[in-house]
Amino acid sequence: MRICVLHGPNLNLLGRREPDLYGTETLDEIDRRLRARGEELEVDLVSFQSNHEGDLVDHIQAEASRTDGWLVNAAGLTHSSVALRDALVASGRPFVEVHLTNIFAREPFRRRSLLSDAAIGVVTGFGRRSYLFGLDGLVVALRRDE
Repeated sequence: MRICVLHGPNLNLLGRREPDLYGTETLDEIDRRLRARGEELEVDLVSFQSNHEGDLVDHIQAEASRTDGWLVNAAGLTHSSVALRDALVASGRPFVEVHLTNIFAREPFRRRSLLSDAAIGVVTGFGRRSYLFGLDGLVVALRRDE
């Protein structure tokens, strides 16, 4: 099983950007934890981060045929990117949406996700653990379909 992790804009700044909200762990550290959990689950995990919407869309299109599912933190694009949503849906692969913070307890503009109704699940508000919970849920869902 192969899962692609997509990290959206500004997540490359984790560890330095608003640590009171996003924690002190870097994106590399989160990816290391995810790879370790992937090994435990016997899942091949590949991560990709971009600050550019089109690069994320291109990556989804390029990887869709080699991917069983997506773990997606679209960051700010969650609230604005129809193109990202369309690419994920067009991939024909299930995805779980994750967020470090509880987007529903933040500013009003962050409470709307363009992805969540197309996702098989949403994990929000558990810091770095949101990724791990999302990965576990995605793997369970994919294995149920095997």
